[in-house]
Amino acid sequence: MKLVFLHGMPGVGKLTIARELATLTGFKLFHNHLTVDLVLSLFEFGSAPFVKLRERIWLEAVAEACDARFEGMIFTFAFEKTVRDEFVPSVVTLMESRGGEVIFVNVHCDPEALERRITDPGRAKFGKLTSLELFRQLNNDGTFATPNYLSDRITVDTTNLSPTEAAQKIAADLGLSVHSK
Repeated sequence: MKLVFLHGMPGVGKLTIARELATLTGFKLFHNHLTVDLVLSLFEFGSAPFVKLRERIWLEAVAEACDARFEGMIFTFAFEKTVRDEFVPSVVTLMESRGGEVIFVNVHCDPEALERRITDPGRAKFGKLTSLELFRQLNNDGTFATPNYLSDRITVDTTNLSPTEAAQKIAADLGLSVHSK
């Protein structure tokens, strides 16, 4: 199985691009925020039980997808301080132990576009960060820093690309088979 690990700061368009990419490739989409919302119903964000359960669900979902022999899965992800350093290496180890591959794709856009996107009302329905003030504070505090050890296969600047164009670029750059609609 190929795991397209689509990561970037909040607001760069990961979920919208992932939906387009899933449509193009037939890969399953695992939107990480669904796990966050589930775990938030039980535990405070960032608490030890929250971090432990969130990671367990992420890893179990990836393991089950591998065992089900999915061709591929897209995982949307935003790094932040409560993600343990061991998480990404655990995903890679899990995938490789099952004969799979993790493909890291960094999605980004220029700061002005990012700030416009953060406040988009469509983000609220997913419980996503929509406060520009809070985003700026968290970003200045280094909350969304990507680990130095991450080796991206490709990076995609979404500043001037539509989600469809970004998904097409990812599929082409990664040599993913495109399914007809």
